[in-house]
Amino acid sequence: MKKFTTTALALCMASGLVTSVAAQEKTEFRVAWSIYVGWMPWGYLEDSGIMDKWADKYDIDVEIVQINDYIESINQYTAGQFDGVSATSMDTLSIPSGGGVDTTALIVGDYSNGNDALIVKGDGGIDALKGQSVNLVELSVSHYLLARALDSVGLSEADLDGVINTSDADMIAAYATDDVSAVVTWNPLVSEILDGPDATSIFDSSNIAGEIIDLMVVNTETLDANPAFGKAMVGAWFEVMSLMAAGDEDVLTAMAEASGTDLAGYQSQLASTEMFFDPAKAVAFTSSAELPSTMTSVAEFLFDKGILGEGAPSADFVGIEYPDGSVVGNESNVQFRFDTTYMQMAADGAL
Repeated sequence: MKKFTTTALALCMASGLVTSVAAQEKTEFRVAWSIYVGWMPWGYLEDSGIMDKWADKYDIDVEIVQINDYIESINQYTAGQFDGVSATSMDTLSIPSGGGVDTTALIVGDYSNGNDALIVKGDGGIDALKGQSVNLVELSVSHYLLARALDSVGLSEADLDGVINTSDADMIAAYATDDVSAVVTWNPLVSEILDGPDATSIFDSSNIAGEIIDLMVVNTETLDANPAFGKAMVGAWFEVMSLMAAGDEDVLTAMAEASGTDLAGYQSQLASTEMFFDPAKAVAFTSSAELPSTMTSVAEFLFDKGILGEGAPSADFVGIEYPDGSVVGNESNVQFRFDTTYMQMAADGAL
C-alpha cells in the first residue's frame, strides 16, 4: 500500500498538482487521527467544540476526522486528502517524507514510555522468539521496536520464522487465535491484550525511551501559506493539555470511553506515556541534541528495510531539518521538518 501511495504521489507531483493545491491560501482544513492514548485529545477537540473555538478565533474551519486504520490515515494524508495527520516520527519519515511530501512536525505531543510492547503467550523471553513468527503492523514503529528488542539479545529478524503484517484493527482478534504466539502493538491494544490470560510483555518502549515520538504533522507548504492553521491547531491542543494536566476527570473520562476503556484504564496508559502537557517542555525536547541522533537511527532502520523512499541510495536520502536550522541528511531533499515556532508561541502565551 505504501508503494502504491508513493507511486501515485509521484505522478501528482510530476504534474504539479500536489504543490499547486498545498501551497494555496485557504480557510478550510482537514486533519486525520487514529486511536492511541496520546492522540485521544484530537477526538476530544472535535467533540467538545474546543477546536471550533480556536478555528473561529483565526477565521478558519478545521475538521478532525478519525480513521480506524493508522497506516491508512497516513497514506490518505500523503495522497493529499488531509492537511495533517497524527503519526510517529518514524512513519512520517518513511511514508510522506520518503514519498516526497514536505512535512512539518507541528506538535510534538509525547513519546512512548511503555505504550508500545512486544507481547508473547506464556513466559518465554526474547531469545525464545528464535524460529517463531511475530504479528505486527509491518514497517511501522512496532517493527522498529521488534528490531531493537532482538538486537538487545544479539538476534535479528533473520532469526525469526518471519513477521506477519497485521492491521492494528485486527490485532486483538489475531492474538486470540492459536496460530499467533507473539505480537507487537501499541495502547490501548497492549492493555487489552495484557488483560487477557497467558499474555506477557517482554520488551516495551520504556526500554528505548524517547525513540518512538508521537506527532501531529502537517503539510509544510500548507502551513507556510496558512499560519492561522498552525496557530489554531496548537492553541486548541495545549488548551486540552492544560485540562489533562489539571486532572479534569470529565475530559479524561471522555477520552477513556472513546478509546474503549474506563478512566482508570486510560490513566494507566497515560502513566506509560511521556506527555508534553507544557509546551515549553515540548519545545525543549524538540530542540534537544538527542533528537537528531534518534532520527538518524530511525533513518538507518528504514533504509535497511528498503522503505526510506523509492530507490533511496542511503540512509541520508531524506533531509531532516531541526529547529536551529541545521539539516541532517540530504540538504537538497529536505522533506521532514521539526519546527518549534507555534509550540513556542503557546509557551509564550502568544496565541
